[in-house]
Amino acid sequence: MNNFQRVHLMGVGGAGMSALAKLLKAQGLEVSGCDLKEPHYDLENIPCQLGHSSEHIKTFKPDALILSSAVSHDNEEVIEAKNNGVKILSRAEALSSLFNKSQGIGIAGAHGKTTTSSMTGLIFLKAGLNPTVYVGANVPDIGSNAVSGSGENFIAELDESDGTFELFHPSVAIITNADWDHVDHYKTRDDVINAFIRFANGRKPGGTLIICAEDDGAVRVFNKCDKERGKIIRYGFGRNFDWSAEDIQSTHGGGISCKVFHDGEALGLLNLSVSGEHNILNSLAAIAAAYECGIKFETSAAILKNFHGSERRMQIKGLTDDNILIMDDYAHHPSEIKATLNAVRKIYPERRLVVLYQPHRFSRTAQFAPDIARALSIADEIFLLPVFSAGEKELSHSSSDEIVKNALKKITAVNFDDAIEKIKSSLKSDDLFLTMGAGDVYQIGEKFLAEKNRV
Repeated sequence: MNNFQRVHLMGVGGAGMSALAKLLKAQGLEVSGCDLKEPHYDLENIPCQLGHSSEHIKTFKPDALILSSAVSHDNEEVIEAKNNGVKILSRAEALSSLFNKSQGIGIAGAHGKTTTSSMTGLIFLKAGLNPTVYVGANVPDIGSNAVSGSGENFIAELDESDGTFELFHPSVAIITNADWDHVDHYKTRDDVINAFIRFANGRKPGGTLIICAEDDGAVRVFNKCDKERGKIIRYGFGRNFDWSAEDIQSTHGGGISCKVFHDGEALGLLNLSVSGEHNILNSLAAIAAAYECGIKFETSAAILKNFHGSERRMQIKGLTDDNILIMDDYAHHPSEIKATLNAVRKIYPERRLVVLYQPHRFSRTAQFAPDIARALSIADEIFLLPVFSAGEKELSHSSSDEIVKNALKKITAVNFDDAIEKIKSSLKSDDLFLTMGAGDVYQIGEKFLAEKNRV
């Protein structure tokens, strides 16, 4: 990005684009942006126009236009930029141009990458290594979704959804899993595995690969990747891997603990404030990355003890006057739904679990409806919103009805306008109400909480 003085980001209000905008501003560039909605993330005084318009190019006169993946190339603003010789870049192209110059720690995976990136970033920050951090969500313990540091490490959550994570060449590559998702881009499971193999093999020569041994897809990646490229570290449960955890104990009301082993040697206890066995795995990946960069286990464990999670990851939104606990989670893939619901069950076994799920993308719903229905059956009562399209056109057999058809227990269909009234009549004192999905379902939990406590 050294060739540019002024950059303009379309879709700047989203998680990844807002983080990139802040990093570019910290590089000394003149940054502006636009979005169809009011930004959810703090842009730290970066000017943002509402909507897309060719006038933005005339106003801001950018050298480069950076596009969110949701922005079409036939948009009038993009066309105006092309007509004026403005360089057009994707988010991944812009971000990778910064990342690849550094000692990058790139975290990839269908699930867990946001939390693992947040944990890794927090460890490096608190340990005084002054890293640059890029995460696809707000991290309360960090205070942002991006930090521009002067140290050599660049810790970044990498997006596999459209294959652009292959543009990144980390010194340390982390693969949390290689589950099949984003079926609009990856037509088969093998397509996913092959993409992750290319990512693993694309790390810098002599670079380290840290990979989960508990995920079938990641195991396939490990078996087929280039073992001569550099060091490979595996993590999982038991004592058979480079980094391992056993004697896992969930804490009532939240949190989880385990004993940690490195090369079979017991290092000590890890106590987390966040919950779920999946977060034990996430923490092992972060601890392993930190260890490779000279941070001792004891330091990482002490820092992670006070890690409170990322926004929209098993996030407690509040408690109503009649003791209904409101939570929100970003889970939208069957594996994520299952992991979240099982974790919540262990934390709050005495509470009845009521879930409002919003399917995300027609392509994902069409492919995984039976698996989604099976995962949701862990809850005591299930409400279901229409599909959040994320810009996709509806496909055959892709509506919420497909989940209902495959339900193992009753699912009540609701829409955004009547959801609160229908759910309110069902909820009882001491219940746990969990909103779940990658769209805007969280707003319903927030509105419900506000209404209940206003009465």
